[in-house]
Amino acid sequence: MAQLLDGAGKLGWGLLKAVLRFVFMFLNNCVAIPSYCFYLLLLQPLRIWDSSAFWHIEGIMFKWLLAMVSSWGWVAGYTVTEWGDDVRPISEEEAMVIVNHQSTGDVCTLMMCLQDKGTVVRKMMWLMDHVFKYTNFGLVSLIHGDFFIRQGKAHRDKQLVYLKDHLDKYYHSRDRKWIVLFPEGGFLRKRRETSQLFAKKHSLPHLTHVTLPRLGATHIILKTLSAQQENGSVGGDCGSNKRKGLQWVIDVTIAYHKARPMDIQTWIFGYRPPTVTHVHYRMYPIKEVPMEAEALTDWLYQRFVEKEELLAHFYDTGTFLAEGGEKEAVSRQMTLDPVWLCVIQSFTFASAFIWYSVLQYLYCCLF
Repeated sequence: MAQLLDGAGKLGWGLLKAVLRFVFMFLNNCVAIPSYCFYLLLLQPLRIWDSSAFWHIEGIMFKWLLAMVSSWGWVAGYTVTEWGDDVRPISEEEAMVIVNHQSTGDVCTLMMCLQDKGTVVRKMMWLMDHVFKYTNFGLVSLIHGDFFIRQGKAHRDKQLVYLKDHLDKYYHSRDRKWIVLFPEGGFLRKRRETSQLFAKKHSLPHLTHVTLPRLGATHIILKTLSAQQENGSVGGDCGSNKRKGLQWVIDVTIAYHKARPMDIQTWIFGYRPPTVTHVHYRMYPIKEVPMEAEALTDWLYQRFVEKEELLAHFYDTGTFLAEGGEKEAVSRQMTLDPVWLCVIQSFTFASAFIWYSVLQYLYCCLF
């Protein structure tokens, strides 16, 4: 009986905590997203007068919104440990980030682990499935200039044309530095069987922890954003008065505890015990990345074969493979400043109160 009562108490507390978290996050979205939109509406004259200053301010608020999402996981004890290359020194250089895709929690994990990487978060562009356009954060991403891609053979060719047009129109004009995409084109659990059948048919490696990536978006990004030399190869420097273009490809591998991906519902309700998500980085200079479609396909496949090896080793040993002559891999704990998170949340709710008061005053004046 005592055990039963104890179990019932824990269940009741867990449910209460989940409800309280959901209510707070619902209110958080209701005050943060409208405030973001109203501030940008107020700053429209600045956008006409000084576009770069406008997008600088927008980027700062965008980073704060992503920090707000990060705080939801942080307070629940969902933290990140980083492995491999340190990407902070190249945070001001242009890079394409390729990530394995297991669940909706991948985006939340990236939102958290990139918070301490300089200006990366406010100057990054995301490529995400078009369904995210209809979520609570879809309007923010639409304003920020992220690209929503529609999956499927029927849409593939048109989507790549739209992607190139989007990059030409928004990437440089809004001073973007990093572009993040998931080359697998879907969640692991949904694509694994199809990918394995494709691999068997074409004598490609059998993958379990990742799937074979798709080339289309990666190829378009490289061709559109990489600086081209006169001979057609990718160059790292194209003059002091021009943007250098992409300088790096950053290969990010996300590994979850016991290979159990964390989804957005976990971040919202916090029903899973505190856990650590592991993120591994590898950096490749853009000069090492082939541009021709066939060679790029082989290069991209090799990156995901390496991801498979990394993840298999991690799930067996709890650590990633050592690199660069190291005897064992070294990890780094990623941290968020709780004071900074509190300041952001306070500013968000204060902004909502101010805008509510302004709108109420205008309503009373007009009616």
